[in-house]
Amino acid sequence: MRAVLQRVSRASVTVDGAITGEIGAGLLILICAMQGDTAAQADQLAAKIAKLRIFKDAAGKMNLSVKDIGGSALIVSQFTLAAELRGNRPGFSTAASPDEGKRLYDYFTTRMAAEGIATAKGIFGADMAVDLLNDGPVTIWMDTDRL
Repeated sequence: MRAVLQRVSRASVTVDGAITGEIGAGLLILICAMQGDTAAQADQLAAKIAKLRIFKDAAGKMNLSVKDIGGSALIVSQFTLAAELRGNRPGFSTAASPDEGKRLYDYFTTRMAAEGIATAKGIFGADMAVDLLNDGPVTIWMDTDRL
C-alpha cells in the first residue's frame, strides 16, 4: 500500500457539494492499494502511521505522534498514487482492482480507528474536493514495500 501523509491544522473532503469527512489537527492520509496488497500490509501501515512522530513537542521538535496529540485522520482513497510514468500519460495498471482497493481502503480506515485515532473519510471512487490547511508543511510518502 502507498500513502501520502500531510500534517494538517484542518482538512475536509467534499463530494457533490456535501462534506463527507472533516477533521481538525491531525493527518490527511491519501491512500492507494496496489495489486497484491493484503490486510497484513494495511495493519502494518496503520500501526506505523499511528506511531509516526511528526508533530511538535513543547520544544518545537517533531517528537509526538497523531495519537500523542489526540489528533484525527482524514483518509482519502487516491489510486493515482499507483501512477507509472513511462511516457507523458500515467498508467495505473499496478493499482489494485476497484473492488479490492475499496476493501483495503475500508479495512485500513478501521485499522486506524482501532489504533485509537478518530477517523473521517471520503467516498471511495468518487470525484472528491479535498481542502486542507497544511501544517509545516510536513508531507511524508510511505510504501509498505519499503517499511
